[in-house]
Amino acid sequence: MNNPTAFAAACLAADIPLRENVPLSTCTTLRLGGPAQYFYEAEGVEPISRLLAIAKTHGTPVTVIGRGSNLLVRDGGVPGVTVRIGAGMSAITRGPGENTLTAEAGASLGALAHRAAEEGLAGLAFAAGIPGSVGGGALMNAGAYGGELGPLITRVEALRPDGTAAVFAGEAIAWDYRHTSLMDSGIIVTRVTFALQPGAREAILAEMAELNRRRAEKQPITEPSAGSTFKRPVGGFAAALIDQCGLKGASVGGARVSEKHAGFLVNHGQSAADFLALMEHVRGTVLRETGIELEPEVRIIGVDQ
Repeated sequence: MNNPTAFAAACLAADIPLRENVPLSTCTTLRLGGPAQYFYEAEGVEPISRLLAIAKTHGTPVTVIGRGSNLLVRDGGVPGVTVRIGAGMSAITRGPGENTLTAEAGASLGALAHRAAEEGLAGLAFAAGIPGSVGGGALMNAGAYGGELGPLITRVEALRPDGTAAVFAGEAIAWDYRHTSLMDSGIIVTRVTFALQPGAREAILAEMAELNRRRAEKQPITEPSAGSTFKRPVGGFAAALIDQCGLKGASVGGARVSEKHAGFLVNHGQSAADFLALMEHVRGTVLRETGIELEPEVRIIGVDQ
């Protein structure tokens, strides 16, 4: 049975510092969402493991977030405890193999790509402009400009929902477009190892700069968004379909379809409900006019107000 007071007391006794009613709008690139009932800023794997065990004992729901770049939090916030894996778990190290890097889940993909370039390791240039974290990126097989993380990953260290440790070889994970078999099991990624190829530092940095130039030219990177709102449908592109339906600039409250790139829904308001309503308007219009049903790429959590 969920007993929030007993859960909080048990965490305090276990030296796991919780905060209450933290506004999750401050934790996402969309700048939307209600509060986390309890909030824990992760500082290591072992405390998360203890917290998960305590949560299981008390029936407390656990939600894990990273850098919030692919996340829409509903206006009512998130019950239970929200664990953010970020700066406190962001180390990146060379090895264990000759051409590998190992990164903690809270490291940004941008930092990982730059570290690879500095080490003279090629293969991650496409990730330089993805605003998410290593953990979330591995969990959903993030990608851009024809590259994906999955083929580069050789090892994933993780925690099961009960707090016990798990290790997965890269080849044992099913990697699909913006989906992995890890997503279906409630696994919490804690550390990832990437196998890369030797490359020239300057050439890698030049490739990263060019991809970031193209991103800035075509995407509304200066506006609050969650990146591509919808997954790429089979045989087409979400942005092209949305544009074809005349939806550029369509809005609900402060939520708007970007005029720069129709695949991005941007936020200039304070209502997650408006953003969700715009998503449904876009999906419904595209389905009605093209027969293609768009699937959200953005992760939606929490409860309505």
